[in-house]
Amino acid sequence: MGERVYHLEIGPADEGERLDVLLAGKLPDLSRARVQKLIGEGRVSVNGVRVRSSFRPRSGDQVHTELPEPAPQEVLPRNIPIDVLTENEDFLVLNKPSGLVVHPAPGHVDDTLVSALLYHVKGLSGIGGVLRPGIVHRLDKDTSGALLVAKNDRSHRELSRLFKDGEIHKTYLAIVKGRVTEPEGKIDLPVGRHPVDRKKMSVVSRSGRRALTYYKCLRRYESLAASLLEVRIETGRTHQIRVHMAAIGHPVLGDPVYGGKKDIEESIRRSGGQVRRQMLHASKLQWVHPQLGGSVCVEAPLAEDMEAVLSLLARLDESE
Repeated sequence: MGERVYHLEIGPADEGERLDVLLAGKLPDLSRARVQKLIGEGRVSVNGVRVRSSFRPRSGDQVHTELPEPAPQEVLPRNIPIDVLTENEDFLVLNKPSGLVVHPAPGHVDDTLVSALLYHVKGLSGIGGVLRPGIVHRLDKDTSGALLVAKNDRSHRELSRLFKDGEIHKTYLAIVKGRVTEPEGKIDLPVGRHPVDRKKMSVVSRSGRRALTYYKCLRRYESLAASLLEVRIETGRTHQIRVHMAAIGHPVLGDPVYGGKKDIEESIRRSGGQVRRQMLHASKLQWVHPQLGGSVCVEAPLAEDMEAVLSLLARLDESE
């Protein structure tokens, strides 16, 4: 596949930002440390000139970044069970369990969804490369639900285009903290790399990109102050739902990064329940494409652990 090359023109809003901070917020899946390493290796230039990490570009400057292909990594097929919701010759949609990493990452080489797909699906699309065959989008490790996989290169290109153009509609179910009083709402806040903690995302990042989240309150639970929401996202920013819900004061229950105090989780534990991960589930995928299934709507049954928490919250309300 070769190296990837990114070209970025600095806009007025980014003028004066340190180069390493700026690129870490704008380039996909790159930490500040990784950007600094690229700069040190001479893979980043501004207007054709090598610079230091502390360089502060001006509006109109042209930044050129070369990202080398990762070192080859052998990913072996493994007989990890997958729950296929629907499948044809072009794609499959599976119900990803929480705890399963989608593609290889440090600490996870052959225990990922990719290894499972290599075992179960023959001739998987190679466009995603050695580490991401067939993968056209992802879910966080601890988010469950519907995940779409391309089975050949043609469908991979088309499905990737549909995602990029916002033509694949993604719906989630989330249990959040607090009683959401309004029946529905819209969150229009940019999401980008956190200005201090580079492992987190934030709505106050200077390099944030526009993110749109719509939600509808399906039920409020009075006893432990929680709500069940149906959430639809028009953009696919990293941790978008988790960051947006925390920003409006209703973080996702069980979220270890953005969830705040563990008060409700502890109350659920004392009541005989367990919250072991963020209560977020990709419940539905929809798209229309004449060559890729026509009009498609696939729903993933709610994960058992979320069902158990909802049942407990309902029982506690009824007992009051």
